[in-house]
Amino acid sequence: MQSEISPRDVCPVPGHAQRFTGPRPQLAVSTEVTDLESEALEFLGRYHAENSGRSPALPDRVAVVRAEIAATGTYTQTSDELAFGARVAWRNASRCIGRLYWNNLQVRDLRQVQSAEEIHRELCEHLRLATNGGRIRPMISIFAPDAPDSPGPRVWNDQLVRYAGHRSPDGAVIGDPAFLDFTDMVREMGWQASGGPYDLLPLVIEAANQRPEFFEVPRDIVLEVPLTHPEYPWFADLGLRWYAVPAISNMRLRIGGLDYPLAPFNGWYMGTEIGARNLVDVDRYNLLPDVAQQLGLDTGNESTLWRDRALVEINIAVLHSFQSAGVKISDHHTESRRFLMHLAKEEGQGRIVPADWSWIVPPISGGITPVFHRYYDEVELSPGFHPDEEASLRSRGKCPVQPGRTTAD
Repeated sequence: MQSEISPRDVCPVPGHAQRFTGPRPQLAVSTEVTDLESEALEFLGRYHAENSGRSPALPDRVAVVRAEIAATGTYTQTSDELAFGARVAWRNASRCIGRLYWNNLQVRDLRQVQSAEEIHRELCEHLRLATNGGRIRPMISIFAPDAPDSPGPRVWNDQLVRYAGHRSPDGAVIGDPAFLDFTDMVREMGWQASGGPYDLLPLVIEAANQRPEFFEVPRDIVLEVPLTHPEYPWFADLGLRWYAVPAISNMRLRIGGLDYPLAPFNGWYMGTEIGARNLVDVDRYNLLPDVAQQLGLDTGNESTLWRDRALVEINIAVLHSFQSAGVKISDHHTESRRFLMHLAKEEGQGRIVPADWSWIVPPISGGITPVFHRYYDEVELSPGFHPDEEASLRSRGKCPVQPGRTTAD
């Protein structure tokens, strides 16, 4: 059996490596409950306004929620409220270009799942259901929220699928350099890997008041696409591949004053996420020089635009490979037009569309996409997804851990 620990006792303060041993801070009822009630009532008002005729009378629901907060310091959202809140959080996601289909998000209510083993099983099921044989389903799996007497569970990984990064004796990196520290961390916890370029990182799951555990991600539930090029046979010889489902797992979902620290969600890839970032960023796979060399480009003179030409060919390869494999993906021109359709629909409903220009404009050919030539409302709306600074540190292997029980025990 696992021994209990104080909630979040590892690296409680970002940038500090000491172990927290004091008692868990108690909920400041007089202030926090007031804030919680305010957020809850605002959310319930929105839910009933957008679901008129399909939900119980607002005054009755408000009375129930107020009484529950007064008695317990928190409240429980109905499954319908949870699903609505999750979809609106996607609608409000200012960094996401693919929000046109926000109302089609499939919501899995997993608030009753408690143990790390059960959480692992449901995360694997999320990947199976979302993959859907390549016909990617937008999906979110929502686990228990933080409560006054207990934190909710969480996963340390930033996505459910990531490739490990291994250090070679000669200083070279095998795999994804962005996850060298995380790979080192799970090795210290007892994980063993082949040391190959596409080792799937295990999921580090922290159930409420329990030590973190690592669990393998079964290879057979991860759909991967080998990358080839429609015109250059040598591209296949690079031995590249990428996974089909980008499931974000370290952002907090906040709905009506409740924080859900584990709510992994996914859409489908826009090609540039792989072809213009993951594969080419200098702190990731840094493929531009290799591809430019294979193309015979002059890399000694920036005015030849060798980087741009290599970048386009990599993105052609990504789109071609996913489409040939029957795996859903979209290009940045199509998604840019869809975003403006989303914008028009939402504004037609009288709703603000928050958008971060630096994320909405694609990282390739931005100036020739229609999303480039306008300004956006940079506001934070609720419900929403929020960065978790401590979770971000953990996902990069920046917090020391005390080894917990693993699936091998």
